[in-house]
Amino acid sequence: MASYQMEWSQSRNLSVRSPDALCSVAEIDEFDFSKALVERPRSLNIERQRSADERSMSELSVGFSPRPSSTKNDNSSRAGDTFDSAFSPLQKSGIPRSLILDPHPIINEGWEALRRSLVYFRGQPVGTIAALDNSDEKLNYDQVFVRDFVPSALAFLMHREPDIVKNFILKTLRLQSWEKKIDRFQLAEGVMPASFKVFHDPVRNHETLIADFGESAIGRVAPVDSGFWWIILLRAYTKATGDSSLAERPECQKGMRLILSLCLSEGFDTFPTLLCADGCCMIDRRMGVYGYPIEIQALFFMALRCALQLLKQDPEGKEFMERIVKRLHALSYHLRSYFWLDLKQLNDVYRFKTEEYSHTAVNKFNVIPDSLPDWVFDFMPHHGGYFIGNVSPARMDFRWFCLGNCIAILSCLATPEQSVAIMDLIESRWQELVGEMPVKVCYPAIESHEWRIITGCDPKNTRWSYHNGGSWPVLLWLLAAASIKTGRPQIARHALEIAETRLLKDNWPEYYDGTQGRYIGKQARKFQTWSIAGYLVARMMLDDPSHLGIVALEEDKHLKPLLKRSNSWNL
Repeated sequence: MASYQMEWSQSRNLSVRSPDALCSVAEIDEFDFSKALVERPRSLNIERQRSADERSMSELSVGFSPRPSSTKNDNSSRAGDTFDSAFSPLQKSGIPRSLILDPHPIINEGWEALRRSLVYFRGQPVGTIAALDNSDEKLNYDQVFVRDFVPSALAFLMHREPDIVKNFILKTLRLQSWEKKIDRFQLAEGVMPASFKVFHDPVRNHETLIADFGESAIGRVAPVDSGFWWIILLRAYTKATGDSSLAERPECQKGMRLILSLCLSEGFDTFPTLLCADGCCMIDRRMGVYGYPIEIQALFFMALRCALQLLKQDPEGKEFMERIVKRLHALSYHLRSYFWLDLKQLNDVYRFKTEEYSHTAVNKFNVIPDSLPDWVFDFMPHHGGYFIGNVSPARMDFRWFCLGNCIAILSCLATPEQSVAIMDLIESRWQELVGEMPVKVCYPAIESHEWRIITGCDPKNTRWSYHNGGSWPVLLWLLAAASIKTGRPQIARHALEIAETRLLKDNWPEYYDGTQGRYIGKQARKFQTWSIAGYLVARMMLDDPSHLGIVALEEDKHLKPLLKRSNSWNL
């Protein structure tokens, strides 16, 4: 650990650390999303035209009329700013750099295992199975999960094998149109499946797809994140291939509009965030993430930004674009204001007055300061911060969740200053969040009486296990992408070095247990596909940072962050 800290002290001096270097517009007050509607180029020769990401979100007015694009001669580029323009879709030939630079035996073994996990439907690959471990009861690990397939899809896109991703997108889109019922209740038309499997009828020699929309899941909860991942993956495919024809198909446009209709609908909500049931995302069991979990809010934000690029500017598309712009404006303000926590904000919450009334209230959610957990005071470093797990009336979940914070960086939900602070926190709390196997899905674990109340005595989510503080190798790709985007690839490199000492030897477990992630999870499946794919994607991005353009969005040059500077920098 001492050598690592010394290595970091050297690399940090070379890294882009100043928030001012990260974004030159940090002085401006607040971004006007109403100027974000962009006329996308129709040509597929994207080497000669800027991508949708590279265009400023302010190039068009609210009326969707094109404006002349602004020049990009400013000196505000940061590490990772050029990842999008440097990425050229499928133009490279030969063996991927990840198989040439610093080769590791785990890479070839990983690709072989990933290919063994392929699922075929009528002769075409349509996804990857959740796990190839046959030692235990399969449950639903023999199915293709939407969220699980995302790292596999990214690996194949980076490996210049886009056909399987295209097949997956179209097959899940067809499943979306199915009638969905749980008992006697019919689900909304736009709900995407959690998973599907291929059923082979030996008598008729015929194959059919069987989808699960939550009616077979533990807890019977529909997956809120599936639709968001589908939109994000559609954008990744378009970015990687330069082929916008798939996204422009009428069925894909309709599929996006159906998903957006679900999450942009009006109701009794007083917040722009999405109200969710427990177990509706990667943490698919009762873990106290009901309400407004950061994972869903960050994915929601990223999916909205991706949809803004993918929707056609026909009458239906323009209507949704206007709604997206309004929601992005409100959502970014809400999450940056109320979900963000650093040392100064923690001190402010600690001193909150309660029972405040009227629009002048500071403690708008009436959070009781005595509800602050003891651990958060020691966990919060002097320089650093993060988006907390949940904010709702009289409740703040101060747990750190990896996926939500990494997606916040990749989607630019986090301001440049907040992105730096998140990475500062990961570095400062390396032993707690990474330890002996990256990365903790959440921190800390809940235990004792709190565990009994929140999880209902769940035997799988015991302390420091599974979703309750377990370490998940699949999160490597998110950590790597966030590290590269913030100009700090050394974080990803060290995490990969740790993972490479064990993953292959341990047969690619689903998760690890213990405060340091030292032990293979007590119920972890071996040869877990997204553990394999998560490592491969992280390795390929680290070896060739131009791949980052597939999974990350660029900060708009006219973005006006809510915070001039993260509070943690004022100490």
